[in-house]
Amino acid sequence: MDWTFGITLKNRELLVRFVDEYTLAELNKIPEGFTNNIIWNITHTIVTQQRLVYHLSGLSMLVSDDMVAKFRNGTQPENNLSQQEVDVIKDLLISTIEKTKEDYTKGVFKTYYEYTVGMKSTLHNVEEAIEFNNFHEGMHLGYILALRKSL
Repeated sequence: MDWTFGITLKNRELLVRFVDEYTLAELNKIPEGFTNNIIWNITHTIVTQQRLVYHLSGLSMLVSDDMVAKFRNGTQPENNLSQQEVDVIKDLLISTIEKTKEDYTKGVFKTYYEYTVGMKSTLHNVEEAIEFNNFHEGMHLGYILALRKSL
């Protein structure tokens, strides 16, 4: 799983660079033809990873219920995020994956509640959830690349 976590961290480092390289206005902008923005996609990856790995393992997530409600599947940006909110999101990008790797190594994930994702694939265990998460984050990286061309 070290390789799989390495992929996740590399993607998260790319997302940190977007936070660093774009202005708050650019991160919040919803370009014409889109329904969300760069910072929504970034935060959605954090929330989804937490739901797939921790929530479905019956464990407490490392993000707030409020964040989950605003950025889970099926949501759209409700308002612009502040710089303070973006700073928290930036910190969570790396810290949540480091904590997940630590918890995985410690054997914290003992239970997993099977879950069928939108692609009709069923996740049976935490390893599948972590691997699927990389695919999901790659899709959102693609969305972010398209969004930035429309800024």
